[in-house]
Amino acid sequence: MMIEHKGTYAVVTGGGQGLGKAFAENLASRGYNLILVALPGDGLSDACKILADKYSIDAVYFETDLTNTESIDQFYEWIAPKYKVSILVNNAGFGGSGEFDASDLGALDKMILLNVRATTWVTHKLLPLLRSNKNSYILNVSSMASFSPIAYKAVYSATKVYVEYLSKGLNKEFKQRGVHVSSVHPGPMRTNAAVNERIERQTRFSRLGVESPDYVAKTALDRMFRRNSIIIIGKGNRLHWALMKTLPRRTVMSLLANGMKKEIYR
Repeated sequence: MMIEHKGTYAVVTGGGQGLGKAFAENLASRGYNLILVALPGDGLSDACKILADKYSIDAVYFETDLTNTESIDQFYEWIAPKYKVSILVNNAGFGGSGEFDASDLGALDKMILLNVRATTWVTHKLLPLLRSNKNSYILNVSSMASFSPIAYKAVYSATKVYVEYLSKGLNKEFKQRGVHVSSVHPGPMRTNAAVNERIERQTRFSRLGVESPDYVAKTALDRMFRRNSIIIIGKGNRLHWALMKTLPRRTVMSLLANGMKKEIYR
């Protein structure tokens, strides 16, 4: 890749752990300076120091709660005068599974605020910075869950189809103006012990889509730079996607619901 990004920064939300941390490392290895955004206590200071020393790049961070729109305003006011941004990775988000009527309403609301509203606000705020470059990129983290409604994961799948549609619409709107928007749709990833435990309770077929965060980050960025609008990673996930597109919706939803029951109740 040509070094057209010399001196520019990549913003990674949720950049302190899991997939966000993998995105940060991979971007640093490509020579990008970094701006990592996450909640206080997510280890951003240590992460920035390690990456700056390892890859000889500049790495700074901003600790904030992206479910608060005032915090997003403050982040923009901090970043706009100082940094030339050419990449935005909207990675911050979370999911969960369980019976809808037994779920904590506050947690569901926070999921919507982070997965949907924060992605929208951060993108809107940073677009003027991105458009100031000849070519810039936005990578929005959706999910394989965006391709079908999922019982016991209904709110999460709904938030991720929003991310998919937002990405498609913005790419059509802005690619002729130099901003290329992609969405990546990971399946399950082994990011921590709790997630690993849930993955092991899933069916063998569901586990075909499991990939490591490092592999997902590298592959997603490779394809983002090739300006792929929809990014599905791994043979297992591509098989899942093909089946979800081919089989009747009722059949797909039944299969997914049965898989979620095994994860929740086993």
